[in-house]
Amino acid sequence: MIDALTPYPAYKDSGVPWLGQVPEHWEVLPGRAVFREINDRGHPDEQMLSVTIKRGVVRQQHLLATSSKKDSSNEDKSTYKLVQPDDLVYNKMRAWQGAVGVSAYRGIVSPAYIVQRLRSAENLPRYMHFLLRTPLFAAEAERWSYGITSDQWSLRAEEFKCVYFSLPPLPEQTAIVRFLDYMDRRVWRVVHARQRHITLLDEYRQALIHQAVTGQIDVRTGKPYPAYKDSGVEWLGQVPEHWEVRRLKTAVDHINEQTSFKTDEDLYIALEHVESWTGRLLLPTGEAQFDSQVKRFRAGDVLFGKLRPYLAKVVRPKQSGVCVGEFFVLRARPVLAPQYLEVALRSAPAIDFINSSTYGAKMPRADWTFVGAMLFPLPPLAEQTAIVEYLDAQTAKIDAAIAALRREIELLREYRERLIADVVTGKVDVREVAARLPEEPQLESELTEIEVPEGNDDDTIASSDVSWET
Repeated sequence: MIDALTPYPAYKDSGVPWLGQVPEHWEVLPGRAVFREINDRGHPDEQMLSVTIKRGVVRQQHLLATSSKKDSSNEDKSTYKLVQPDDLVYNKMRAWQGAVGVSAYRGIVSPAYIVQRLRSAENLPRYMHFLLRTPLFAAEAERWSYGITSDQWSLRAEEFKCVYFSLPPLPEQTAIVRFLDYMDRRVWRVVHARQRHITLLDEYRQALIHQAVTGQIDVRTGKPYPAYKDSGVEWLGQVPEHWEVRRLKTAVDHINEQTSFKTDEDLYIALEHVESWTGRLLLPTGEAQFDSQVKRFRAGDVLFGKLRPYLAKVVRPKQSGVCVGEFFVLRARPVLAPQYLEVALRSAPAIDFINSSTYGAKMPRADWTFVGAMLFPLPPLAEQTAIVEYLDAQTAKIDAAIAALRREIELLREYRERLIADVVTGKVDVREVAARLPEEPQLESELTEIEVPEGNDDDTIASSDVSWET
């Protein structure tokens, strides 16, 4: 199907670098002629919406439920702006990063957002959604944004009016949307098949970890131990007869060395820098925003994310540094190998047990008094080492398979972005192909942006009403 796409018969210079050559019969108009700004306020009881970089406009309730961010919106929402379905919404401070989208929902957004509505029924919201979520538009938004540094860049409504857009006739917009929705569904289905495969591999990894750290198998033989005893702990069940079961605080030191000083050599770790369930560090390539109230840790200490512990943000850094206060810093005593402490705390039953004790409805946190008192499986040191070596070898294979699947997903994402950009700017003509496409029902879940795992569970958010808890 893609091979059948050809350019339009004739083009003209759009006069706009980000659009380049466009089909000769297309219009190119400034934002002021296409959109009008909406400032409808006084609807405090409507649901909150947020604009994310990956997924566009989403319900904030869903976003908060699936990430370690907090709701920092004002209690008085009378000044928040009403958004109707098909309205365009963007965060003026993050439009250059792609925080823009047409809403499928009615709700309210922070006053920091800009809400725009199409002036004419001759233009389709869905077409504009595809056009404005291309990297091409993000670069144009950056060009029109004002500010000294990237943290201050702002695409104000006045500048948005000056941005030019490509506008095919309505029948062509309809054909473009039909084609892109059709292709989106296919990419979406492949992506989610890969995601399901990743989920199964993650579950298999967790099963291996649980079997090893609870002694269900002797990793040295691949068979059960010859004798077991009741641990007295529901999440552990029976453990090998010669293992100890001790309170965690008797095997680790809880380090709470507060500081406001960070050297250039110090590693800085915030919650968003740790991948859930794997402990992989996802450190930013640029300068990270530094929280002045942090804790010191040494290389080999285990950091356990106490905010929303169900996210399983557990990591053992290889160099010293500082971390945000939402981590427990645990230092293993001689009876406990740090590597074993890390994998045992990351096992799903341990995470579930710790999560059962959290306090705070919106932002649940684990309490050290409870975590320190939890009963913990403690094999002899030689067995701890054997368990870690076994899990390292087994999980390395799983991680390689997951990495390959993620790369496939990323390539699909890049292909999708390139295809959308070519279609919405008229580099290829999809009219004939769109006319031949079969009718298909579209599931509600397929109306959103493709969610691409990038090693982190948290969607990148661009919002002044939701922020990291630190």
